[in-house]
Amino acid sequence: MAAKDTPTSDMKVGIIGSGLIGQSWAMLFASAGYQVGIYDVEIEQVKKALQNIEQQLLDLEEQGLLRGNLNKQEQRERIAAASTIGDCVKGAFYIQECVPERLDIKKGVWGEVDKIVNVDVIMASSSSSLLPSKISDNLKHRNRFVVSHPTNPPFYAPLVEIIPAPWTDDDVVPTTKSLLERIGQVPVVLKKEIDGFVLNRIQYSIIGEAWRLINDDIISAEDLDKVMSTGLGVRYAFMGPLETAYLNADGMKSYIERYAEMIYRIQTSFGQPLPMGGKTGDKIQKELESYVCPVERVTERRQWRDKRLAALAKLKKEMDKGDSAS
Repeated sequence: MAAKDTPTSDMKVGIIGSGLIGQSWAMLFASAGYQVGIYDVEIEQVKKALQNIEQQLLDLEEQGLLRGNLNKQEQRERIAAASTIGDCVKGAFYIQECVPERLDIKKGVWGEVDKIVNVDVIMASSSSSLLPSKISDNLKHRNRFVVSHPTNPPFYAPLVEIIPAPWTDDDVVPTTKSLLERIGQVPVVLKKEIDGFVLNRIQYSIIGEAWRLINDDIISAEDLDKVMSTGLGVRYAFMGPLETAYLNADGMKSYIERYAEMIYRIQTSFGQPLPMGGKTGDKIQKELESYVCPVERVTERRQWRDKRLAALAKLKKEMDKGDSAS
């Protein structure tokens, strides 16, 4: 599949939905110089979003973590509120939808957009699990549709999954990939649709086994989180599970010879997934309130999270520069 010419930074991007994901997308595109129109059904929500973006840009500037070559004000000036969905997508070469994860809502939004876009626009959804074929099946321009699923929070966790529908034009995926690389994200391409995509399938498999271990009273919720944050998560910050296995032995063949039988034995003990909720859900909720924070302070804890993710992103960027220079 061949990409069309890489979009230039004076072009326009439309963002539909001004929540946390929409705000992050707006900041990412603005950091690369794109003109951004952002729309929401509630104009007050857009005003609050722009205020929040301004504060985030200020914080990033103070921390030396602004992306791109533009200063805080130049980036902010590239993001404008759109009063209608038509104003948002008018003249846009790329549209990123960030509305709630409900098929009826997404189909309704894209039904409106479909009536007013041109034939070359790329229409991307931030869906975290809904298949692109389910969202776009009735669209006139469904051949221009793709899912661009970001990792939350997108500004600090740069992975984006690109998932085409069976009828997506050949140029859409490579052009989208090139665009996302230009704004500093790390796109990966799924060769075909699968329920939940890849990131969430892996994430849910971890949550599933965590749930079972807590349900069976093997470990506390707090210690389970430590297994990830001070164990697996530390090495997964720089390499994935396959590279980890590769380096933990003398290559993958060696890893298979040493551990395959044991891994298979343990995997077969997992059993069927347990439904989330019930007494185990209450237990986990209570523990999280104790060692993370009360629910009322979740926003404050997110800021704690984002600060650390930003510092990690900065470290990885510096180390990557060192690798390329050596």
